Amino acid sequence: MSIAFKGSHFERDIILWGVRWYVAYPLSYRQVEEMMGERGVEVDHTTLHRWVLRYVPLLEKAFVARKRPIGGSWRMDETYIRIKGVWKYLYRAVDKAGATVDFLLTAKRDRKAALRFLCKAITRHRAPRTITIDKSGANTAAVDSYNTEHDAGIKMRQVKYLNNLVEQDHRAIKRITRPMLGFKNFWSAATTIAGIEIMHMIRKGQLRSTAKLRPAQQFYSLAG
Repeated sequence: MSIAFKGSHFERDIILWGVRWYVAYPLSYRQVEEMMGERGVEVDHTTLHRWVLRYVPLLEKAFVARKRPIGGSWRMDETYIRIKGVWKYLYRAVDKAGATVDFLLTAKRDRKAALRFLCKAITRHRAPRTITIDKSGANTAAVDSYNTEHDAGIKMRQVKYLNNLVEQDHRAIKRITRPMLGFKNFWSAATTIAGIEIMHMIRKGQLRSTAKLRPAQQFYSLAG
């Protein structure tokens, strides 16, 4: 798969450079604009925003196609993301080795939202043997619903110390989103978070690659 950059006023490498900086480090768009300007690239922060919204979904598709397999024991939890001053919910799961299983931004924190996340994760991978959750009634109901609807035999555990793994993993995502000064709309937030998650997974070694590349090079390789 190769991502087309035809029609852009900037070269492919410059676009990928700007996108990666924004999703890889705790920076605002204006800070990335300033940093690129110091390197001789005059680009407005609104253009950087458009690049992220346009190219991250394509980079995510390429990443999913090359993602390493994950384990069958998951830790599932949700954290908070502020959008237009209102808290929304980011569902995430990692396996017992700490590899990211999947993620999903939702407007609500209920059984339906948790079930949507679970279905997305299982569609991309396959049903796990066990899922460790906190004492959330919504997450419990979601796993029960999936088992009933799909005749699955996922074992559910509620062990606080085991879920520390995913709770700690949230911090890497929140560290990047914090300086972004709040998202303006849901779609922009979901797209940006996908880029942050991609870079986080690359750093954890979750991209299949025949060459020994640094994380930045692996990110750029997704464009083909």
